[in-house]
Amino acid sequence: MYKPYGVIPPIITPFDAEGHVDFAAMAKMAVFLVDGGVHGLFPFGTTGEFYALHDDEFVKGLETVRDAVAGKTTRSGKPIQLIAGCSHITTREVIRLIKLVEQVGGYDAVSVLTPMFISQTQEELYTYYKTIADSTTMPVLLYNNPPKTNVNIAPATAARLARDCGNIIGIKDSSGDMTNCGEYLRLTADQRDHFQVIMGRDTMIYAGLHYGCSGAVASCANVAPRVVADIYDKFMEGDWKGALEAQYRLAPLRIACSMGTFPEVIKEGLTLQGIPVGKCLDPIQELTPDQKEKLRSVLADMKLL
Repeated sequence: MYKPYGVIPPIITPFDAEGHVDFAAMAKMAVFLVDGGVHGLFPFGTTGEFYALHDDEFVKGLETVRDAVAGKTTRSGKPIQLIAGCSHITTREVIRLIKLVEQVGGYDAVSVLTPMFISQTQEELYTYYKTIADSTTMPVLLYNNPPKTNVNIAPATAARLARDCGNIIGIKDSSGDMTNCGEYLRLTADQRDHFQVIMGRDTMIYAGLHYGCSGAVASCANVAPRVVADIYDKFMEGDWKGALEAQYRLAPLRIACSMGTFPEVIKEGLTLQGIPVGKCLDPIQELTPDQKEKLRSVLADMKLL
């Protein structure tokens, strides 16, 4: 069974001036990230504005990312991992999206966020994920992001799913709560042959790796792929000092994301680097001139301009 590892950016979705997906720009982004040293790609996560897409855009976007990096490998020679975001409010809609991924082919796993807007009990979450896992043979990555959905997958619930569902292969934790992440790791320690914990908070990648995370889904890797990949690569090489330096170098960019509505700072950061990806769809607005200047300063300090 597939085991996620390393740095896997939730790739942004470029839009043109009319608000249509710019697939040519998406292909270039995929190559830019892989050439920058990341270990996988994750289209249509939160950073990819998954909620804004029609089915035909979803399918063509998956095909675009897959085909753009076909045959490419990581620095160590491993194939590039591909995880497709399949998030929705209802169980049946998530399953429908997964069936589209199955038809596209070439993806290692699907990632499923807790439903938005509604507030589920832990038993409802368990049934939600078990039903989804039972509907497919694809590996399923749980996605915990309580700041966005107001629901936390309790560590005990994650451990129960890891035990009961062989194709639930891990959890991405974007809670920002190291105790929560640590409990995922502790309670699933006996399932580590098939269940991994992935850090989902960019400022905590180094800490997560020390605690036992197998990698990170990092939105800022869109802007600084080599910096983020260095956190993981140097850590795995035993260069903890170098990994920590890379983490410190990344931190100001992630903190700067609070200046605008997510993920506009990510898109503006790419634009400032000369990589045209458009803006986020309305109602998300562009950064103010002052905010853009502050972001430019952050990128300059990171030597990304």
